[in-house]
Amino acid sequence: MLTVENLSVSYGGIKAVDNISFQVNEGEVVALIGANGAGKTTILRAISGLVDKEKGTVVFKEQPIHNLPPHQIVALGISHVPEGRRVFPLMSVRENLELGAFGRKNRKEILADMELVFAKFPRLKEREMQPAGTLSGGEQQMLAIGRALMSRPKLLLMDEPSMGLAPMLVQQIFETVTEINKSGTTILLVEQNARMALGIANRAYVLETGEIVLTGEAQELAENPQVKKAYLGE
Repeated sequence: MLTVENLSVSYGGIKAVDNISFQVNEGEVVALIGANGAGKTTILRAISGLVDKEKGTVVFKEQPIHNLPPHQIVALGISHVPEGRRVFPLMSVRENLELGAFGRKNRKEILADMELVFAKFPRLKEREMQPAGTLSGGEQQMLAIGRALMSRPKLLLMDEPSMGLAPMLVQQIFETVTEINKSGTTILLVEQNARMALGIANRAYVLETGEIVLTGEAQELAENPQVKKAYLGE
C-alpha cells in the first residue's frame, strides 16, 4: 500500500532522516519506534507532504506522492493525526470535525460519518459545541483522531497518540487504534510507548538517529534483548 524508498530529510544541514526505506501493507498496523530525535515524526511529515524531502520516493497505492501538496495526499486517502494533537482551539468540536472533511462534498455522508465519530467517542458528542481548546488532553486526542477519520482515510498516520495521557486513557486510545484498524483502515503508528505499540502492531521498524536499525514482526521485536533493554525498560 505504501512504499518509502531512500528517503532523506535534512533541517539546516542536519540530517533528520538518512536514506531509509520501508513499506506498509494493506490492513496492517506498522509501528515506528525509537527515542526522541530518531526521525519518526519527520518520516510522517514527509509522507504527508509537510516537509521538503532531500531525496527519495513515496508511493501510495502504486501512485507516486512525494511531489504532491498535502491536500492532494489527503484526497488520495492518507490522513495524519499530528504530534501534540493540534486541534483548532477556538473552534468547536463540531467545527474541528467538519474541517477534517474539507475535501468532501456529500453533506449527508459527512454528517453520517460525524455521528460515527461521536459513537466512537461519546465524550465528543457531549462537548460538540464546546471550543476544542477547553477539552482535556485525552479529549483533544480523541478529537484529533476523529478529525482525521472524517476524511475517510485508507491509511492513517498517527504520531505519538499516547503522549501526555494518563495510563487509563493510553489504554483507551490504543484500543481505539485497534478498532480503527479492524474496521479496515491501515495504520502507520509512531509511538514512544514501545510496549503498547508492539502490543498492537503487526510489524515494526526501530529507528536510531534517522536510520532503521531493526525490523521484524512486532512480537519478535518485543522479545529482542536489544529492544527490551533500550525501549521496554528491561
